[in-house]
Amino acid sequence: MISLAVLILAAALKPDPAGHGTHRRLGLPPCGWVVALGKPCPTCGMTTAFAHAAQGRPGHALWAQPAGALMALLTAAGFWSAVHVAVFGSRVGSLLAKTLRARILWPGLGVLVASWVYKMIVWNEFQT
Repeated sequence: MISLAVLILAAALKPDPAGHGTHRRLGLPPCGWVVALGKPCPTCGMTTAFAHAAQGRPGHALWAQPAGALMALLTAAGFWSAVHVAVFGSRVGSLLAKTLRARILWPGLGVLVASWVYKMIVWNEFQT
């Protein structure tokens, strides 16, 4: 139930108003890309998006990092799917595992890249 632990931790975090940097509240160092280049990394805003999503603010999650908002939603769906499998002995887990193929993962990578482009475009807005 790692997905539940991730969601509980995200719900307990106060999202950084800058749209990124919430990971610092976990004791992690600043993003190396931001420090070295002054630009966001591909995952900039993910922790912030998870925190917003876990606290029931999907619009804020999308604003912070669209791919992070989607991943938070998928994490929640994964948790509830696991509960369904555990309670009812459903085979939905094995069916979902079959979807993790290149035809699904490549578009997922595309979403991550598009979200990174979005973050780079709005980066200066986040800094004010």
